[in-house]
Amino acid sequence: MSELTFEQMLDASLKTIHAGEVVEGTVIDVKPEEIVLNIGYKSDGILTKSEYTNDNSVDLTTVVKIGDTLEVKVLKVNDGEGQVLLTYKRLAADRGNKRIEEAFNNKEVLTAKVAQVLDGGLIVVVEEVRIFIPASLVSDTYEKDLTKYADQDIEFVISEYNPKRRRYIGDRKQLIVAKKAELQAALFERIKEGDVVEGTVKNVTDFGAFIDLGGADGLLHISEMSWGRIEHPKKVFKVGEKLNVLIKEINGNKIALSLKFEDANPWKDADIKYAVGNVVTGKVARMTDFGAFVELEAGIDALLHVSQISKEHIEKPADVLKVGDEITAKVVDFNEADKKISLSVKAMMVPEKKAEEGDVVAVDIDAVIAEDAE
Repeated sequence: MSELTFEQMLDASLKTIHAGEVVEGTVIDVKPEEIVLNIGYKSDGILTKSEYTNDNSVDLTTVVKIGDTLEVKVLKVNDGEGQVLLTYKRLAADRGNKRIEEAFNNKEVLTAKVAQVLDGGLIVVVEEVRIFIPASLVSDTYEKDLTKYADQDIEFVISEYNPKRRRYIGDRKQLIVAKKAELQAALFERIKEGDVVEGTVKNVTDFGAFIDLGGADGLLHISEMSWGRIEHPKKVFKVGEKLNVLIKEINGNKIALSLKFEDANPWKDADIKYAVGNVVTGKVARMTDFGAFVELEAGIDALLHVSQISKEHIEKPADVLKVGDEITAKVVDFNEADKKISLSVKAMMVPEKKAEEGDVVAVDIDAVIAEDAE
């Protein structure tokens, strides 16, 4: 019986490997672009950066060190130079595929960092498997700019799993919709008309502002923003601002809000402050052909009819007044039910003699307006 040579004994002591086999190796050398592993075979295994990761910016010396062990897959037993070519990335992808399949079947919620932002959506990577989340499935509302998601961890589910075509589709939208429905149900359980709640300004329009109440949006109409006059909502509110708002009405899933709190209602003591005969001061807020509206305080305007501006005949208020002018006049009519106050400057222009005699000048403003209309 012939004796085995040293080389033959060495070969016999080493394992055999085949392409596609998964082996464990120990790092014996590492360079920025290449890892060399002892895999217990007669030749060392070579793991290039392109077979380690899809990230071309990675320096391999920063992710592994000599002595580390790695599970890898054999690509070629002999690359033509006697070396074994290995892949870590494809093994991870195989395992990733299995992981994605399980998540798809179980409707599991996954979390991953956004690796790439595209015009049409986002790319996330789960265990080396690239998953595409279309822009239409990123949120429950249209988002033109997706760059804010770059490098962010997001939650999603797998809505399509097709390994043959390597098509993996993620869906974040359904999670947001489900969460909002849950929050909305909880919100409507705890709120009622008359409650004061905190909200965040979500959007401001010409007619009002939408306030996020934490589960549903409420509309704060321009007419409910103040007891006074609001020129434009955007001059008063900005997105992201926190507000305490009054729930004025709940109609189905619609919520009407208000900032007109009753304790700040200017009409609460108006019958005393603006009783007939009182002399008051205000500023001209706006004018029409028949008179000027004088703001006595925020939320209370009074009409100064053209016939009551002066003892002399005036064609229209703009002939003698302008917006912003300060007016001192006498209250000649107070209608709390209709929230109407009428003023007269002419009623203050009492002849000196009569004033000395204590005469009282009474003015029927409705009669004057009716007469003027004729």
